Amino acid sequence: MKTLSKTLIAAAAFAAIATTAFSQVPWEFNPGMAYMYAGSGKMSAMAMAATPKNHDAMMKNAKKVPANTVFFMDKGQLYSTSGMLDPTGNFYLP
Repeated sequence: MKTLSKTLIAAAAFAAIATTAFSQVPWEFNPGMAYMYAGSGKMSAMAMAATPKNHDAMMKNAKKVPANTVFFMDKGQLYSTSGMLDPTGNFYLP
């Protein structure tokens, strides 16, 4: 088997494992990255342009997300509400 084929198979296996592991850990937002919800459960992430003009344009209409905000999907739509989840996944208000 050629080296390229072996590399592609290994990359596909790693992606499958990483996807499973990612779904079991909390979100981790990183500086310099933008995360966008495009509807119907589709999320994307990309590096933001690191210029003051871009930063100012994004901050113009930005709203700070309050602590204890829960995000969830229902019928293909993304929602948020104030509250918390206990270790078993049950929602409650602090």
